[in-house]
Amino acid sequence: MSKQNGRKIASTSRNEGEGSRTAARRYDAGVRQTVRSGQVESKARQAAKALEGPEGNDLRRAEAKAKKGPLAKATNG
Repeated sequence: MSKQNGRKIASTSRNEGEGSRTAARRYDAGVRQTVRSGQVESKARQAAKALEGPEGNDLRRAEAKAKKGPLAKATNG
């Protein structure tokens, strides 16, 4: 394990195979924390407002790029 911003993180040098269980656990923990905080509706409104605002196009482009996956750049130039 290594430390980043004072937090212990698992080493990323180990290949976890198809998908990343470590990333999935972190994502799930973040979702649970957000739900417990009672801020889901507020966060959804913030996201909708951001999409409607000046940064909306950049956010949609980033989403499309992320959906293509990490190999998209290498294969599509």
